[in-house]
Amino acid sequence: MCQISAVVERDGAQETVMESVTSLEVVENGVVLSTFFEEPKIISNVVIEKIDFLGGAVVLKSVPNGSGA
Repeated sequence: MCQISAVVERDGAQETVMESVTSLEVVENGVVLSTFFEEPKIISNVVIEKIDFLGGAVVLKSVPNGSGA
C-alpha cells in the first residue's frame, strides 16, 4: 500500500504537515487529513495545489482567511 505525505506551501517554503496520509477530505475552509493511527487533522485556509502520485505528496497552498476550498 502506498501512502502519501501532505505538505503546505507558504511564502515559497514547504512544510510537511502529515505523513502516511490515508484519506483527504475537502471541507468548506480547508482539508481534513487522516492516517491509520492518528486523529484526523484539520488544515484550515488551504486548497489543493497539486498531487504528485509518483512522488507520494499532495501539495496544499495556503490562502487568505475566507478564501478556502
